[in-house]
Amino acid sequence: MAAGVVQVRSGQGAGGSWEFAVAPPHPRLRPGVLSYRGIRLAMDRPRRRLEAPIGAATLLLGFEQPVRISRAGRPTDTLVSVYCGPTTTPAVGEHGGRLSGIEVLLTPWAAFTLFGTPQYELADRTVDPDQLPHALASRRAGDRRRSVRELSAALASLPTWEDRFGLLDDVFARWREVGTPSSARVVRAWSELVRMGGAMPVRRLADEVGWSVRHLENRFREQIGLGPKAAARVLRLQRARRLLAAGRGQAETAAVCGFYDQAHLSGEFKAMTGCTPREFMVARQGPVEAGAPAGDRMSGEATSLVLAPPGRT
Repeated sequence: MAAGVVQVRSGQGAGGSWEFAVAPPHPRLRPGVLSYRGIRLAMDRPRRRLEAPIGAATLLLGFEQPVRISRAGRPTDTLVSVYCGPTTTPAVGEHGGRLSGIEVLLTPWAAFTLFGTPQYELADRTVDPDQLPHALASRRAGDRRRSVRELSAALASLPTWEDRFGLLDDVFARWREVGTPSSARVVRAWSELVRMGGAMPVRRLADEVGWSVRHLENRFREQIGLGPKAAARVLRLQRARRLLAAGRGQAETAAVCGFYDQAHLSGEFKAMTGCTPREFMVARQGPVEAGAPAGDRMSGEATSLVLAPPGRT
């Protein structure tokens, strides 16, 4: 399959050089596979970013350099390629200044199909994708599907981003064909929850797809990784961050997104990002180190904060 139109942004400054390449996956893979983003950074010092929860799973196919990912209450992970399912807590990623690879965003139900692992086992965690249970079982059974490490090496060897994204299209299409099908009702429920920005009662969502609340909760945990109530919290806060970044006030944002009041919005913001709405937006508007673009994971979203390098404030 041919990759979609690739848009490349690059630059160089006092802090180093950078390049981002983005493209939509082939239509055959959508809406499950959301986006591809190629990354090349050659900075003169370490970089740290806070990543807020989003309504997607993330697969980083690293080409060479490792990243260190820390999350409250968990040991720090140092990995070249990383899978992270849906989360309700923030994570801090750090690298030594040089980083290259491709970041793939997936709907949680598509990740369930591609990797065949119950998503509740991966919620609020970062893991080496080749250590997922399905990957280990496939290798023991002699499955010819290439490992993520082999895929990353193949991607790194190709000359252009177009070639790399085209290979991903082909590989994901094959993985999906042999993967565990996701439930059409889970896909429908998730799509409706996304459409409503999380502002939909769980009982109504269950009624929409013809399941009991208990059954919906169980299937969501299996194929989304979070229960419908937790997933709605993440999507509601994601919408709130988007509105605040667009200049909406906190009181208006709280009302539009279905929070009880401004204090409820602030509490949820603090719980899921580690800072208040004001602190998050002030940090996003602060000066960014020369040659170090912010690069939110999702287009048009406020997903990340660039943090001061270690030892600096």
